[in-house]
Amino acid sequence: MYKLLRQLLFLLPPEEAHQVSMFFLKVGCSTAPSRKFIRKLLDPGPQQSVTMGSLVFKNRVGLAAGFDKNALHLRELSCLGFGHVEIGTVTPQPQRGNERPRLFRLPQDKALINRMGFNNDGVVTIARRLKEWREHGQKKADTLPPLIIGGNIGKNKVTPNEEAWRDYEFCFERLHPWVDYFVVNVSSPNTPGLRALQEKDSLKKILTHLQERNREKAIERPLFLKIAPDLSPAQVDDVIELALEIKLDGLVVSNTTIGREDLTTEENKVSRIGAGGLSGAPLKEKNTSLLQYISSRTKGAIPLIASGGIFTAADAEEKINAGASLLQVWTGFIYEGPAIAKNICKGS
Repeated sequence: MYKLLRQLLFLLPPEEAHQVSMFFLKVGCSTAPSRKFIRKLLDPGPQQSVTMGSLVFKNRVGLAAGFDKNALHLRELSCLGFGHVEIGTVTPQPQRGNERPRLFRLPQDKALINRMGFNNDGVVTIARRLKEWREHGQKKADTLPPLIIGGNIGKNKVTPNEEAWRDYEFCFERLHPWVDYFVVNVSSPNTPGLRALQEKDSLKKILTHLQERNREKAIERPLFLKIAPDLSPAQVDDVIELALEIKLDGLVVSNTTIGREDLTTEENKVSRIGAGGLSGAPLKEKNTSLLQYISSRTKGAIPLIASGGIFTAADAEEKINAGASLLQVWTGFIYEGPAIAKNICKGS
């Protein structure tokens, strides 16, 4: 069924296809009986829960940041069986992002290239939506247990790197009452200079500052760092050393890659697309190797969330065997459809 629908959606430009999909999902989830039906159809059923920090996830499969950047579709996504949904990347001020087209499909490779550029409505608006969801929408959506929501935070494009810590703090403070965990995003390839913040000194300043703010709260939120798959071995070692030193709650491994190796898609087409982060099946092996390396070096001391190249239950098992505790899908959701969480959890 979804394969036919995907063929129709793929006739549209990617961003328009996303908007159309979410419109029909919103219509389908507009009444209590329809939400109950969709949940029954797509919920994985009882699964072994996963504990990470102070949070208990009902299953391992979550939706990565970038799909619902602005927290507009939590009611609909809560019906699809995910153990968690990560909103964002959120920046202090609204951003239009890069010029369109900025999202491209590589169907032969089951991949996407994006250069979105942190397009979002800004943290004040998004925090207001999350407050409304927590206080009213979640009850109306009949979501039990309550949906675990992560907040993926970044800096505005115009903010110089030496002031980036202020942007992360601003987002942290405004989202803290309404999200369950945070992911610090310094690894997107689509904001100029952002990946320079992955250097150890810059990272330490951002993360320790957020940890200080976190400890001042009545409830501390788990704090994760999302890293790029393109780090050098020395940079990975620096991240590991820092994470252990400051007792970071975990790592999200990984963001999109700037690499273009071993693609089936015609080279001229890929060249015409230009810059952007590659996600999907081509990232699978690089992502798994990075997970294995971090898990081995730390002897499992740093909790890991796998994000990259997860389409099937077999892909999920590979990530878990490599050391991941939780999984996140995005490109896999586009290619496999709304039953992806159920299919992974059920092993089908």
